[in-house]
Amino acid sequence: MQVVYRTRIVEREILRKLDAGLAVLVEGPKACGKTATGRELTVSEVLLDIDESVLAAAAVDPGLLLEGEQPRLIDEWQIVPAVWNRVRRAVDAADGAARFILTGSAVPPDDATRHSGAGRFARVRMRPMTLVEAGAATPTVSLSAILDGERVSAPASDLDMRDLIDLACRGGWPGWHDRPVEEAIERAVGYLDEIARVDIRRLDGVAREPAKVARLLASLGRNVAARAPLRTLARDAGGASGTLDEHTVRQYVDALERLMVVEPLGAWTTQLRSRARLRSAAVWQFADPSLAVAAIRATPTSLLRDLNTFGLVFESLVVRDLRVHAQANGADVWQYRDSNDLEVDAIVERRSGGWAAFEVKLGTGQVDQAAASLLRFRDVVDTEVVGQPAALVVVVGSGPAYVRPDGVSVVPIAALTS
Repeated sequence: MQVVYRTRIVEREILRKLDAGLAVLVEGPKACGKTATGRELTVSEVLLDIDESVLAAAAVDPGLLLEGEQPRLIDEWQIVPAVWNRVRRAVDAADGAARFILTGSAVPPDDATRHSGAGRFARVRMRPMTLVEAGAATPTVSLSAILDGERVSAPASDLDMRDLIDLACRGGWPGWHDRPVEEAIERAVGYLDEIARVDIRRLDGVAREPAKVARLLASLGRNVAARAPLRTLARDAGGASGTLDEHTVRQYVDALERLMVVEPLGAWTTQLRSRARLRSAAVWQFADPSLAVAAIRATPTSLLRDLNTFGLVFESLVVRDLRVHAQANGADVWQYRDSNDLEVDAIVERRSGGWAAFEVKLGTGQVDQAAASLLRFRDVVDTEVVGQPAALVVVVGSGPAYVRPDGVSVVPIAALTS
């Protein structure tokens, strides 16, 4: 079945950086659509992961990879790391007129022979598709408007619980998003199996036991949207042979991050009015909620029976979409927890200033609780230092978008766009 290309939000950022005279390095997990988007935005290409004749030529002269009409795509560039310096020199020689897009599914280790790309390269993170990109949502509420302090209003989303579970299980992978959900889950399971058996070893040549990597992925799936300490992951990954060394687990997690399969959500550092202390532990997240589903071997039926677990998977879906929309707005996504156990699921902060806080609740019956938590959070943050929040938002699974009498906005995930 031919896959129809879907326009991606990140395209605007890539084109903007290309027009600024920079070579663009598009990084993201395997199968998120980097190659397809690169092809959409370029007129010539070299695919290093499938063209053996090109690899043979590159071994003699990596500069041959640059020969072709521009803008030119160099896909999976990390297979021939020497191409980095060749592109850098081409950008310098052309005084910003050279136009290249490099894509990669792994962050290669630092190499002293690879000169800095500062001033020549722009890094762009690409993630799996949001609900809007996948065509599963009606974009009526923009994150840009939320960050500008505008009031939200939109009709009720027509997605029900089964729809949301189906979308989380399918994930945002362009190549199989339109396949039957059972097949999509099987592909996600195979994706993680390949990470554990092949990709994590290929990353840097370090031998890691596939069974332990698989158990670590399962543990991360069970702890998605949570702050499980390394000792918990070490115990789970060790299996019957006993707890792994925490330093070893940290190395495993770092490798998964370099493969961009795991993307922990970091803690927001801010000023507080109270004597509470900020907690710095990250929240575990996969690049896509379907990987959490695959890691715990869940199905739509099992998730429908266990809505507590699906609530965490749903939070992972919302974080994925927020990250994509935030990036399009020059913003970052964080989470918050303090020593009084006050938590906020997501903080979106513009690098130019301004922020909004988000709580994620699967059911509309939990909105009052979430709103109360956001209002407490607003009172704890030192707004004289960080400013007043542009918005306090509860993201829900269904229903309309509106503003409550207490000023807290309620937005269904299917309405959210950049």
